[in-house]
Amino acid sequence: MLVFLAGFGLGLSLILAIGAQNAFVLRQGVRREHVGVVVLVCAASDAVLYAAGGAGLGALVEQHPAVVDVARWAGAAVVLGYGALAARRAWRGEEGLTAAGEATVDDAGRRLRPVLLTTLALTWLNPHVYLDTVVLQGSVAATYGDDRWLFSAGAMVSSLVWFSVLGYGARLLAPLLRRPGAWRVVDGVIALVMLAVAVSLVTGR
Repeated sequence: MLVFLAGFGLGLSLILAIGAQNAFVLRQGVRREHVGVVVLVCAASDAVLYAAGGAGLGALVEQHPAVVDVARWAGAAVVLGYGALAARRAWRGEEGLTAAGEATVDDAGRRLRPVLLTTLALTWLNPHVYLDTVVLQGSVAATYGDDRWLFSAGAMVSSLVWFSVLGYGARLLAPLLRRPGAWRVVDGVIALVMLAVAVSLVTGR
């Protein structure tokens, strides 16, 4: 049990930082738009990466830095693009009551594909994800020997818990964000977060 809790604690410490993925999950949660899909994709992706780390693939990633470099530049492009969209929404003030979860069923259906693709891009094109989940978590898990899978399981559960709380808990903010002005602030902050993440990816910091 202590090994599981250790993995859970490390997983939370790695995922709590505000970043592009968390900002996107939070926004989808407030909009109440495909929250379950977003949470599932993020948690399942982390589970795959944690499993890879537990299997010892961290050393392979470290031996092939070109893979991380490709993800770094591709991720920077995706994050910048999403940040630009958020900045445009903030400038135009396009959000309103619909942003609080009052979109029609047809609108929601049409938006599933771009939401899914954005979630996958923000998750898998972020090199920090590989360094944190595969390399760092994998290295720590290896110190537990045969219990490394229990440690990795704790990290996987922490991811599921975090994204569930972030995605479904965000709807509590919906009453405060029914005015376009409030959403302009939210999108402005998201744009700044995305810009900061993109800069960190390009500079490698």
